[in-house]
Amino acid sequence: MAEDSRGGPACSRAGESQDLAQSASRCKFPEYELPELSTCVFHVGSFGELWRGRLRGAGDLSLRELAAAELPGSLGVTDSHRDDAAVARDLGCSLEAAAELRTVCGLDKLKCLEEGEDLEVIPEDTDLVTLRARKSFLEHREETITIDRACRQETFAYEMESHAMGKKPENPVDMIEEGELILSVNILYPIIFHKHKEHKPYQTMLVLGRQKLTELRDAICCVSDLQIGGEFSNTPDQAPEHISKDLYKSAFFYFEGTFYNDKRYPECRDLSRTIIEWSESHDRGYGKFQTARMEDFTFNDLNIKLGFPYLYCHQGDCEHVVVITDIRLVHHDDCLDRTLYPLLTKKHWLWTRKCFVCKMYTARWVTNNDSFAPEDPCFFCDVCFRMLHYDSEGNKLGEFLAYPYVDPGTFN
Repeated sequence: MAEDSRGGPACSRAGESQDLAQSASRCKFPEYELPELSTCVFHVGSFGELWRGRLRGAGDLSLRELAAAELPGSLGVTDSHRDDAAVARDLGCSLEAAAELRTVCGLDKLKCLEEGEDLEVIPEDTDLVTLRARKSFLEHREETITIDRACRQETFAYEMESHAMGKKPENPVDMIEEGELILSVNILYPIIFHKHKEHKPYQTMLVLGRQKLTELRDAICCVSDLQIGGEFSNTPDQAPEHISKDLYKSAFFYFEGTFYNDKRYPECRDLSRTIIEWSESHDRGYGKFQTARMEDFTFNDLNIKLGFPYLYCHQGDCEHVVVITDIRLVHHDDCLDRTLYPLLTKKHWLWTRKCFVCKMYTARWVTNNDSFAPEDPCFFCDVCFRMLHYDSEGNKLGEFLAYPYVDPGTFN
């Protein structure tokens, strides 16, 4: 998988990237590029075709769930021997070893709970290291004051991963085809978030190989898209007409020397033009960049490296590092409803900024040059903001500038 169809050039580019990473490590910017952890360049669609061609028969690609009679451990004698032969061939072991594996690891060897036995209670005399570690972790959690938040976040992460597991569409037309590729994409915090600028993916999504890049672009949630422009100290009740995403629709992905610009709307601009002109103004060693329309390309059309940092840019200068960490074929335990993709599977939990006055509710307003506030800027929830800055009839008190504030924890 790590070999490029063109042979050496990809590997030489990896060597060049390593030199760039080493030089970058001497500056103050976070180092996202770790060449030893990424593959060489490969074409996603071609890799999928090669993968499907290597599998033996249609059964390896089937999304049909196995019937009870087809499950391991429920086979007859003849079928057991045939199954042992297949295991021996796949693992490269002897038939005797395969038969022993079936005997020791069969479904009939799984332990069932006794009546009235609680699955959450870990026995004291367990010999399993994993259970002992789990028990120690739970005991430590009970002794800390962060038990509630830890439990909420663990439950939240589990629900994110499992809510669509094995889900099938109501309309058969929306069923994912057998042999479809699924890519795992990590979206990191934008660089302007200094607290999380190092290596913090705040969203992990699964995308299908046949999906267009614009579908991922529309699924990415960023607080920059929700910003509201304007100063509202004199008209706090005025409903904003637009958010930033409605006004500034331009964006691009960068993958392997190509900028994929979103050109679906007449007002979209080519944000990559400035970068390309800067690169071409002098021989900076980056080669010649290409441009393409984001809406014309699917993930199967891309040349990528797994584990390599790419770029998603929107709102002019809000830049997210994008890392594709995994590529695989769809399985019958996956979500099989194509309408749910890109499928959000993980989301980082952010502390919300509380109101400076009540310390309870999430901030909704930020003020500058505020004679009533001890800090500049200062954050307020809607109730405290109005009680402090306006009289009972809604008239403005004092001098200050007020702007709507969208908290990054909005997406929790």
